[in-house]
Amino acid sequence: MKVNSAVLARLLAVVALPATLVPALTGAAASTPMIRYVALGDSAAAGPLLPNQDTTSPGCLRSHLNYPSVLAAKLGATLTDVTCSSAKSQNVTTTTQSTLAGSVPPQVDSLDAGVDLVTLTIGLNDLNLFTTALACVNPLPEPTGKSCRDKYVTNGVDTMRNAIDDWAPTWGRVLDTVRARAPRAHIAVIGYGTYFRPGGCASQPLWPGDADYLGSVVATQNAALAAETQRRGDQFIDIATVSVGHDVCAPSDQAYYTGLIPNAIAVPLHPTTLGMQSIGEYAAQQLQ
Repeated sequence: MKVNSAVLARLLAVVALPATLVPALTGAAASTPMIRYVALGDSAAAGPLLPNQDTTSPGCLRSHLNYPSVLAAKLGATLTDVTCSSAKSQNVTTTTQSTLAGSVPPQVDSLDAGVDLVTLTIGLNDLNLFTTALACVNPLPEPTGKSCRDKYVTNGVDTMRNAIDDWAPTWGRVLDTVRARAPRAHIAVIGYGTYFRPGGCASQPLWPGDADYLGSVVATQNAALAAETQRRGDQFIDIATVSVGHDVCAPSDQAYYTGLIPNAIAVPLHPTTLGMQSIGEYAAQQLQ
């Protein structure tokens, strides 16, 4: 990887990379190890059910084709991937996570003062958004059924958006903990993508208003996470725009996300292999 001079200067200033690493970043010959990269986060980063699952931690349902792996390959970095499906903020910072194949320690235990780059995707499990999405399933057209938007927005009060406001400080504290454990690392928070197009689509069992509502919740969570990230001087990589047109309604050879009715091998409402490839490549571009 060749990093342009402006970004190299920023990395040297913000990340405080050692001088021995500069030749590797600029493409010059070097005998020192490449960038040490640690990936943290939930299933949107781990890649449950995608091919080549990581057998060293089978309960995390982590794929070797997830975006951290793609990003590491693009950067020429050495990767420590501790992303884990179903992870919540507390599992990143303080709490052992129980999985079907045993328990895993808090993800920040993988960090130390020698780490150069950290990526993080976290937050939607704190909101139980995927459970919420399942509750929005309406296989029959309106008005047969009940709108989940009406369930979560009553008398003008949006309980999901209120939950985001409540959780935002916690996401900020996660970043503070990451910074304390990896004081010289460049921290890049990678948000969540565009799952639904406006009005949804006939192939997915969601009423148009409910598809729009779920999309607005993800957008609001992204905005809150971005604000906490930028407040600390870290980098937020927004993948919402780059995934427009590649939502759950897209043809299977173009979709970055599977729908509630999957059109590719992946957990519903999670990145496809193509999605992970595209997210990793886009993140690499944003880091160059």
